[in-house]
Amino acid sequence: MTAALELALHAEDPARLATPLLALALPSDKPIPPSLAPLDKLLGGAISRAVKQKDFKGNRDETLLLFSHGRGPQRVLLAGLGAAPGTAALLRAATHVGRRGAALGVERMAFWAEGLEGTGAENVGVGLSLGSWDYDELRTQPPAAERPKPLVHATICAAASAATDAALANAIAIAAGQRLARTLAMMPGNLCTPTFIADTARDIGKRLKLKVTVFGRREMEKLGMGSFLAVAQGTPQKPKFVIMEYRGGKPDEQPVALVGKGLCFDSGGISIKPADRMEWMKFDMSGAAGVLGAMEAIARMRLKVNVVGLVGSTTNMPSGTAMNPGDVVRASNGKTIEIVNTDAEGRLVLADVLSYVARFKPQAVLDAATLTGAVVVALGNTAMGVLGNDQGVVDEVLAANARGGEPGWQLPLWPEYKELFKSDIADMKNAGSRGAGAITAALFLAEFTQGYKWAHLDIAGTAYTETDLVVLPRGPTGVPVRTFVEFVRGRAR
Repeated sequence: MTAALELALHAEDPARLATPLLALALPSDKPIPPSLAPLDKLLGGAISRAVKQKDFKGNRDETLLLFSHGRGPQRVLLAGLGAAPGTAALLRAATHVGRRGAALGVERMAFWAEGLEGTGAENVGVGLSLGSWDYDELRTQPPAAERPKPLVHATICAAASAATDAALANAIAIAAGQRLARTLAMMPGNLCTPTFIADTARDIGKRLKLKVTVFGRREMEKLGMGSFLAVAQGTPQKPKFVIMEYRGGKPDEQPVALVGKGLCFDSGGISIKPADRMEWMKFDMSGAAGVLGAMEAIARMRLKVNVVGLVGSTTNMPSGTAMNPGDVVRASNGKTIEIVNTDAEGRLVLADVLSYVARFKPQAVLDAATLTGAVVVALGNTAMGVLGNDQGVVDEVLAANARGGEPGWQLPLWPEYKELFKSDIADMKNAGSRGAGAITAALFLAEFTQGYKWAHLDIAGTAYTETDLVVLPRGPTGVPVRTFVEFVRGRAR
């Protein structure tokens, strides 16, 4: 993994920046602002000519690289914000230029946008880090002389103020959480095991003073977690139930709970998946990675709220001891489940984790899971599915989605859909019919959320990408770290 990107502020004229690369974020079809006149003059009018002659139109994801001579920036990268240059556009543009800067092999770069401050500056910092991230630990590196220099430092051109300083600190914290989550998700399943996830949680706790508890198979048996353990019975790897407690609020304040599905690899079990693209199932722990990344960011930000993060982690493998279709198991809340599809395993793990959450008497619970292919059919790879038992909490999640640049869309959680997972032999089946799969999966989880307000984030289509997204390469996206952080930050205000 590339080193963390150092972020700093620069309040003076960007023309004075002696940097290998300066990115200018400009909206579409507008003349360059007067504040860029000194820089344009330094480049012999190249910026204004490019805009006037429509060589650069400022469209979303459009870039144009200009070269300079003498003092000031060595290269200027024009980056389009599109027609609606808000904070979301800044996040996308910064992510894009962070990726371009890393590809160019520059060690340092800077970013400028007109009137940058507060939330905009925070989004720029997060975006630059997102774009510059890479996981190269398992690739054989070329000789040092032939190796491109990594992007290690970025300067954000923004007026100095208390708000901007705070935005920079928040950006550094959020970026650290996202980088951790993406690294965990990108690691292959033989390296990122349940034990590794537990050790990572312990490391976060040690560094940032969180209480971390890890339960193994024996402790889960004592807790009656028959649903979780049914998934874990087919693998020789040790299942782990991780609980992280951050205490930033008052001692008697109810916590916000963040729950993540941590299937380090999902073969489907006896209901085995097709071989084609099965390697992508290492990303089935993205919800867990999101919880760990969010806890890293929240603790670094020192938010004044209590938060508990819970992760259920194992692998789903076919073996002589694996659960079989037709088996019936009992969850820790006493409900019995007929297993009709061993590939619907994430909900079995989450059932016991969500039941356990109740003992914290949480003010709200969010779970995130790469739970269903059905949500990809419904929403594609653009938005996560959001469902819940409390409309107020769902509305907060959707607002956090928007603030964090991780779009979500609410799906209904109507009781009529419960008919689809009725069982002839147990309290319920672990899978319904082919239709409404994302909804029935969430309704299954709802059976284990009695006593608290809860929302479910189905991130199967957004936690990772199998295609290049222009601003991000194939692989993990960092979802749902920012949604978790923004939700908790909203509760802390």
